[in-house]
Amino acid sequence: MEKVKAKKHLGQHFLKDESIAKAIADTLSLEGYNDVLEIGPGMGVLTKYLLDKPTTTYVIEIDTESVAYLDSNYPKLKDKIISKDFLRYDCNEVFEGKQYAIIGNFPYNISTQIVFRTLEFRHQIPEFSGMFQKEVAQRICEKKGSKAYGILSVLAQAFYHAEYLFTVDEHVFDPPPKVKSGVMRLRRKEDFSLPCGEKLFFTVVKTAFQQRRKTLRNSLKILNLSDNLREDTILDLRPEQLSVEDFIALTQKIEADGI
Repeated sequence: MEKVKAKKHLGQHFLKDESIAKAIADTLSLEGYNDVLEIGPGMGVLTKYLLDKPTTTYVIEIDTESVAYLDSNYPKLKDKIISKDFLRYDCNEVFEGKQYAIIGNFPYNISTQIVFRTLEFRHQIPEFSGMFQKEVAQRICEKKGSKAYGILSVLAQAFYHAEYLFTVDEHVFDPPPKVKSGVMRLRRKEDFSLPCGEKLFFTVVKTAFQQRRKTLRNSLKILNLSDNLREDTILDLRPEQLSVEDFIALTQKIEADGI
């Protein structure tokens, strides 16, 4: 079967470099799960190295042409190709509550949505690894004090250990993107429960960073904090000055305040 043509509306940039594909596959520790889900496999350059692992590999692909190519060229994927949109698909139709890892050369136009979706299912996803636009991968792994540190950094690192692994140049893709790429890995924390209300934690983090140039006292006005809490010195800070632990502590204070 002829090669698949990359489709711009799907954000497809097919990786050509086999050594990089193998390096991405090798970022998985294979600890704590028996199943792996690759998002957006395209023509399977990464898939072939995942199929060599002592785990069961599934792929999810929305492009019907890619699905046909994979079906023709990778007999090991028989009954393991999910022709769906990951952002709208209930993976428990396949995994039925089991633990599984996620990996991929992610389409850049939906990569942050893939991370948010992963956080929704973090109880089943102990490991997440893959390639993003370089700045996005760096942002997810960034620590407090940086301009790149933001909502995605805090929410991902509340539940996972985040590592930026390596940078990938444009020329190893077809077609080449206009930006460099970066590979990062999330490994779920041993204790990934929050000592505060999860919904409120998400609200505090998102509300704080929506007006990141303002102090928390101003950006969190919408939460109707009491006069007593508004005097707390933590509210003198801007959101990028708070660590994950600081955001948790702040959420606990807001809870105690009666929100």
